[in-house]
Amino acid sequence: MGWMALSGLLFAVMTGVARHVSIGLDPFQAAFLRYAFGLLFVLPFLVTRRGFTLPRTRHPLRHLARGAIHGIAVMLWFYALVRIPIADVQALSFMSPVFVTVGAMLVLGERADLRRVGAVLVAFVGTLIILRPTTQAISVGALALLVSTPLAAVSELIAKTLTRTESSANVVFFQSFFVSLACLPAALAVWAVPTAEQLGWIVLVAGLATLGHIAWIKALIAAEVSATQPVKFLQLPLVALVGFVAFAEVPDAMTLLGGAVIFGAASYVAGREARRGG
Repeated sequence: MGWMALSGLLFAVMTGVARHVSIGLDPFQAAFLRYAFGLLFVLPFLVTRRGFTLPRTRHPLRHLARGAIHGIAVMLWFYALVRIPIADVQALSFMSPVFVTVGAMLVLGERADLRRVGAVLVAFVGTLIILRPTTQAISVGALALLVSTPLAAVSELIAKTLTRTESSANVVFFQSFFVSLACLPAALAVWAVPTAEQLGWIVLVAGLATLGHIAWIKALIAAEVSATQPVKFLQLPLVALVGFVAFAEVPDAMTLLGGAVIFGAASYVAGREARRGG
């Protein structure tokens, strides 16, 4: 739970920085640069007592499939990031834990713990409180996230299967490598020479995201994937805070209420898993 909470904090800050740099950079190019630089950030984690060695894997096709799926998801995420409020981006992304929890039980054979499912559903209700669904037309940015979210869930489920035999550094390295390849054609189609300032911000995004992914993979190694999902909802109030501080997006009463519901659900599962030693 601690690793997942740390991951959420890093991803929340990363989202704010990505929002800033994406305003003047094409989302496909931003997605490619984020993972290309992320590949450089993960290299130090591959240094062992015997020196630097490139990772090996017995599941190259699984890594390739995950890279392709995650690449599409992250390009859609960058596309949505500058088109809807940052808190809404995070809220809509929280359909992913629902997909992941159900998928972990159906595909990975994790036990159908009603308390875990209940906590995820309560946290999702908190997300709905924040979004306040109406009859208004869904924006293009929201539609992009509705496609991105299930793809991200599939990527997470594949990552969980990989953590059974591979280290967190290996999983993140191959993710950065294959996602970069997946995003490259779209990035080349819209390529514009980035400024030094934009490159600096992208490097910061890549560093925060890489550390966040390593913490996230360590969470998947340490616990069943369905047990960690409610903690992911803590990212929403964190991202809302970033939106307030950096972009003057003031969260309203419903956002605060939804955040409180999310925090309560995540805290319940975290405490229960800690007592069980899970």
